[in-house]
Amino acid sequence: MSVRKPEDLGVLRFITAGSVDDGKSTLIGRLLFDSKAVLSDQLSALSRVKNKRTVGAEIDLSLLTDGLEAEREQGITIDAAYRYFATAKRKFIIADTPGHEQYTRNMVTGASTAHAAIILVDATRVTLKDGVAQLLPQTVRHSAIVKLLGLQHVIVAINKLDLIDFSESRFNEIREAYAELARRLGIADVRFVPVSALKGDNIVSASERMPWYAGEPLLDLFEALPVAQPVDQALRFPVQWVTRRDGSQADDFRGYMGRVESGEVKLGDTITLLPANRDATVAEIIAPVPGSVAQVDRAFAGQTVTICLAEDVDVSRGDTFVPRNTSGTKIEPAKKLDADLCWFDEESLSPQRKYLLKQTTNTVFARIGAIKEVLDVHTLLHSVDRHNLTMNDIGRVALTLQKPIVCDAYDTHQGTGAFVLIDEATHHTVAAGMIRAYSA
Repeated sequence: MSVRKPEDLGVLRFITAGSVDDGKSTLIGRLLFDSKAVLSDQLSALSRVKNKRTVGAEIDLSLLTDGLEAEREQGITIDAAYRYFATAKRKFIIADTPGHEQYTRNMVTGASTAHAAIILVDATRVTLKDGVAQLLPQTVRHSAIVKLLGLQHVIVAINKLDLIDFSESRFNEIREAYAELARRLGIADVRFVPVSALKGDNIVSASERMPWYAGEPLLDLFEALPVAQPVDQALRFPVQWVTRRDGSQADDFRGYMGRVESGEVKLGDTITLLPANRDATVAEIIAPVPGSVAQVDRAFAGQTVTICLAEDVDVSRGDTFVPRNTSGTKIEPAKKLDADLCWFDEESLSPQRKYLLKQTTNTVFARIGAIKEVLDVHTLLHSVDRHNLTMNDIGRVALTLQKPIVCDAYDTHQGTGAFVLIDEATHHTVAAGMIRAYSA
């Protein structure tokens, strides 16, 4: 028996991002409403809320995602809100993320598992300087984060065109400015759609008020977006838990639970256990099936399974199963990392402070030895004379770990190339990191 690959389900994960009040929550609400993904009792409840921002009986669709009371009272998005819906062609998971700079960490959280991003641009707030449209700083920052996190597709929704008479020239000016930003950031796949989230133009159906736009509305684009799956990636299986059935029996069951971060594992495979560097044979794979669990003959990236080995070897949480070395290229656990950090904490980074680095099922002490460069989101230049990172900064740092971990470059294996930093004293998550290089 084998379990179906997750990508066969056709699920697309995407986020909304951009600056404050660009209309992200309204766009998602409109997408849900026009695609008939909102229940009648939800609409009834929305019509009675006291904090809506629309006039008369018109429903405030942004409240479909702004679920926190503080969000409704202040008229802003604070936390990442997830919504699920499906069409006849595809299933979707949407993360509506905050636009405020102080909530950048929540945007990073939402983007970390996404395939695509909608970058919203409020056409009424873009000014011209020497004939060039000036994008807002948070639009640039979110675009830089989307690039760092390796999202596959970017769709730029140029919003609120109903307020400027659906101007084709303004759409073209903004499109040219963002195309230049994408070129400088290295974002390859960018598509542009003129929309009015409030009125529903080019969200689910093509707008009759913008006949000059010959492209597809947003929903049609999302239904057709390809989700590229990593191919030929080597197995990475970090052990989350060692499970025993009955320790008093001589033939006791012992299984190693975790998620396959990349590659696949099959019955009979010879794997290497790191950091012990011992070989073993996969004797059994147990995976959840509807209503139960069952033995399967293979497991793929993204699946949570239990693996049993034919040999009696010492395995504990944080160990990692990798393929047996047959090519002569040995996988060496690393103690030194170069990584990009998105700094979340109000207290700036301190090279003198010890942090906890959590990567897959490992948690180790780490020290930051040097801040190599910091991105200036206004100029897109990298400053090499900065010696600290403050909240919402993006910078490249060198880290030294107390003990080695099995890791990869983020561009190669996202599951084992990502980590978070935790302040040892406060237990705050202070940064998200992407490994770019590593060594023993």
